[in-house]
Amino acid sequence: MANKTRIAEGSPFPLGATWDGKGVNFALFSAHATKVELCLFDERGEQEYERIELPEYTDEIWHVYLPDLKPGAVYGYRVHGPYDPLAGHRFNPNKLLLDPYAKAHVGELKWDPAMFGYTLDSAEEDLSFDERDSAPFMQKCQVVDQSFTWEHPMRLRLPWERTIFYETHVGGYTKRHPAVPENARGKFAGLGQKEVIEHIKRLGVTSVELLPIQSFVNDSYLLDKGLTNYWGYNTIGFFAADPRFFSRGSGHIAEFKEMVDRLHEAGLEVILDVVYNHTAEGNERGATLSFRGIDNASYYRLMPDEPRYYINDTGTGNTLNLSHPRVLQMVTDSLRYWVTEMNVDGFRFDLATILGREPHGFDEGGGFLDSCRQDPILATVKLIAEPWDCGPGGYQVGGFPPGWAEWNDRFRDTARAFWKGDEGIVADLATRLCASGDKFNQRGRRPWASVNFITAHDGFTLNDLVSYNEKHNEANGEDSQDGSSNNGSWNCGVEGPTDDVEIRELRERQKRNLLATLLLSQGTPMLLAGDEFGRTQQGNNNAYCQDNEISWVDWEGIDEQGRALAEFVNNLTTLRHTLPGLRRGRFLIGAYNEELDVTDLKWISPAGVDLTPEQWDDPAMRCFGMLIDGRAQATGIRKPGSDATLLIVMNAHHDMVELTLPEIPGSNQWTCLIDTNMPVRAELPDFGSGDTYQVTGRSLLLFALQARGATQRIFDKLAETLVESNGAEEETQGGGQVA
Repeated sequence: MANKTRIAEGSPFPLGATWDGKGVNFALFSAHATKVELCLFDERGEQEYERIELPEYTDEIWHVYLPDLKPGAVYGYRVHGPYDPLAGHRFNPNKLLLDPYAKAHVGELKWDPAMFGYTLDSAEEDLSFDERDSAPFMQKCQVVDQSFTWEHPMRLRLPWERTIFYETHVGGYTKRHPAVPENARGKFAGLGQKEVIEHIKRLGVTSVELLPIQSFVNDSYLLDKGLTNYWGYNTIGFFAADPRFFSRGSGHIAEFKEMVDRLHEAGLEVILDVVYNHTAEGNERGATLSFRGIDNASYYRLMPDEPRYYINDTGTGNTLNLSHPRVLQMVTDSLRYWVTEMNVDGFRFDLATILGREPHGFDEGGGFLDSCRQDPILATVKLIAEPWDCGPGGYQVGGFPPGWAEWNDRFRDTARAFWKGDEGIVADLATRLCASGDKFNQRGRRPWASVNFITAHDGFTLNDLVSYNEKHNEANGEDSQDGSSNNGSWNCGVEGPTDDVEIRELRERQKRNLLATLLLSQGTPMLLAGDEFGRTQQGNNNAYCQDNEISWVDWEGIDEQGRALAEFVNNLTTLRHTLPGLRRGRFLIGAYNEELDVTDLKWISPAGVDLTPEQWDDPAMRCFGMLIDGRAQATGIRKPGSDATLLIVMNAHHDMVELTLPEIPGSNQWTCLIDTNMPVRAELPDFGSGDTYQVTGRSLLLFALQARGATQRIFDKLAETLVESNGAEEETQGGGQVA
């Protein structure tokens, strides 16, 4: 008989499995358990070789210390207690459970009836009790060695005003990248490759936002259809990176740290998309994998009068109970772990309204939001909310407290509608271009609080937005009933791919219009990876289950048009970084400063004068200008600014509009920096105040006043990147001529 492992009582802190250089301390919270057993497995997680009852219980924490155990040890828990679903308790020691604080998961979860705490075919349904052992089918936890030598240990702390997010997926981004070694494709190691980082850096973005990388579960109903949970919004371990993203095994967490280190070396932040609103265990008919079997009544929000059932404000079956102090502690401990140990720079919170919910509803002074605001670590990183959920009062854009940024779907919807040609959009678009002050200009919040986007992982890509009127989700196996039917898209005349030259040219211009709207607006822009070269998902607007060519970036399929579009994106980001007027730290409100004799913002008609109230009210108006005066004070200090004055002109008419360049006292020279009808030019033309410019139908322009003297760097940069355009192409496009 094998010798039993030596044990000591251990400590209730820290929670999880912690190696101190000599042994491992195990600590697990459960307020209602009667006994907790630690199960130790061989290195493959296949054979349980010892079961140890945790000997001590302190402040609702079960704990033990194993002085002989080392990193690499594989383990799980069995938790005893009442099985009384009607009272909210679902303990079942026949089910092996994942440690909520585990730093690594090993093996693969295999769906089997034994994974459920009740007998699936029982007439009593979830009130029945299943005695089958789930261990053969469960993932296991692994003790890790946290030691790592950082080459770039300091987080970047990039100013919000200079931030440009780049949303991507660890797996799909490098799965088909020819410069990435085969074993590293779709892994953390792949994203850390030099060639990959060089492309991201060259775009001019600052912050790489990764779709969920915390350990998640593949839904059984997807596996039955030959599909998978590709996006990963089904978390089961908030401290463990998912095993499928490691090339060297999930216990080697150094691979994630190496990726972060390489991105930081390039000056790029790492933002994690995190899912603390629900878990992969589902509703009362879901599997028992971790939290449900450890302490169901503590971890989840249950119906007050019927605790058998779960409150489902997430639309996924359950809702984490952040009103419970230990659950709140788990979430904040997890966030601090990713910042302090894994060195990430911020988080985007999925369905973040959930995190601000208390029993009475959303509360911007709720426990979680207050915890983040006062935490000396979390208050220093970027916090981005997806400010909605499925519960009552769930739409909270603009409702989060100071210090938070929020995804702004109003920007997305309004920009799409304008360029599609919808009527009556201009007034709303003007608000969105100014960082949605109607939502965010309060309590000292800044324009960066509005995270603007045209596309994201959920919905059409940019290419598909201008190529499809309808979603085409047949590959998802739901007869295209899934995904939104309200996309604000326009196919420009033909559904899907076409050889029609005019339609293809219009689509390319529409892409440039949308990208320019995004990157020249006030607020914080977010670009979807692949949009810079026109990636398509073949019209699928809900590719959450497509871990294949539909979702993967096709690097070798990038054509000449794609490369030109990527260069255009680089030009836009260069402009944004160089011209402070495009990223003001104060809201532009059209206020006149009598002392400086300057109005920070004006709205200009094609005639070069202020828009009239009648023009604002005209639903057919589709062409206007946004004049940002660089002389306006840039900070609270009352002194004139010294930035370039900028004019952004948008024309969503199908036909040309004649623009008269406005007159600004003391200045007389406008330089055209961007014309989406002529994205590639040999030189940047100058015009005088009062000159007229033929604005091509469906195009966007950016002019800078006396830019050659005030912003010489922008011209030096553009001289390097602009390619001389074909004269015949300019003649065909026909825009941008002085009348």
